[in-house]
Amino acid sequence: MIVFHVAVTVPPDYVARREPHRLAHLERLTALRAAGAVIGGGPAPDGRSADLFYRLQQPGQLTHVVEEDPYFVGGAWTGYAPRTFNAFVEPWELAPVVTDGSRRATIVEGPVADLDMAQFALIELRGAGRIAFGGLFPDGESLAVVRTGDEAEARGWFADTGFWRAEALRTRGLLHVL
Repeated sequence: MIVFHVAVTVPPDYVARREPHRLAHLERLTALRAAGAVIGGGPAPDGRSADLFYRLQQPGQLTHVVEEDPYFVGGAWTGYAPRTFNAFVEPWELAPVVTDGSRRATIVEGPVADLDMAQFALIELRGAGRIAFGGLFPDGESLAVVRTGDEAEARGWFADTGFWRAEALRTRGLLHVL
C-alpha cells in the first residue's frame, strides 16, 4: 500500500462553492474510508486549503480518487499536490466524522534530525495520544496530524523529542473532519 498526503488548494469562495456538494463529498469520503482508501483529513480553519490522507494500492489511483471527488468536479477544489510517505504511522482507530469544526488539530511539518529515531518518536507520540497519524517523506521531511489545536504545544511535543530540527518546524491548523 502507498500512503499519500494530498494538499488541496481551494478558491477564495471555497465555503460557498463546496456547500452544494458537501453531502456527496462526505458520503464519498466515508465510503472510501470504509474501503480502507481514506485515512483522514479536513479543511484548514480559515477555509484556504484542505489536507487529505489516502492509502492506495497503485500510484495511478490517486488521480481518480481526487479528481472524481464532488468538490473537485464542482470547482470547490482547484488543485492538489500529492506527496508519498516512505514510512507511516497508522492511526490506532479511525476518528468519527465531525463536521461542526469542533475537532481542532494541528499539522506539524518539518525536517527530521534523526530519521530512525523520528519514526520511533512518531510511534511514541501516537501511543501517548498526541498524534492521530503521521509519517516521513523520502526527502527527510515529516508530517503529522497532532491532536491539539494549540500550535505551540504541538510544535513543542516534536521539538522536545530532539529528533526534529526544532527551528525549522512548521505548524498550521486543521479541522480534523475524518
